Amino acid sequence: MAEYGEVQKGALKLKGLGDLSSAKKKKKKDKEKKKLNEQQIRTSQTTEEEDKKTYVDKRTPAQMAFDTIQEKRQMERILNKASKTHKRRVEEFNRHLDTLTEHYDIPKVSWTK
Repeated sequence: MAEYGEVQKGALKLKGLGDLSSAKKKKKKDKEKKKLNEQQIRTSQTTEEEDKKTYVDKRTPAQMAFDTIQEKRQMERILNKASKTHKRRVEEFNRHLDTLTEHYDIPKVSWTK
């Protein structure tokens, strides 16, 4: 414990700052903070109401036409897929495979048979 006997006690002293007690900041009054908070709340409420009321479609006529055509095509695809049963789809796929050349067949591996 004798090793710690020569340790300097107290606050650190920094160069060039002088007294720290004279550099304290002044506190603002609570009334000013309340007024600012109320104003911010009012402005945020009015902007939210304006955003809800004034929704404008920013798409061009070409974009809107493109979207309608995409929706129409998607509905056609859905109806086309829904009209066929699984059995019918498998039969059509098998017919398609029959029309392909033998190039797509699995090659023979064994030469002895």
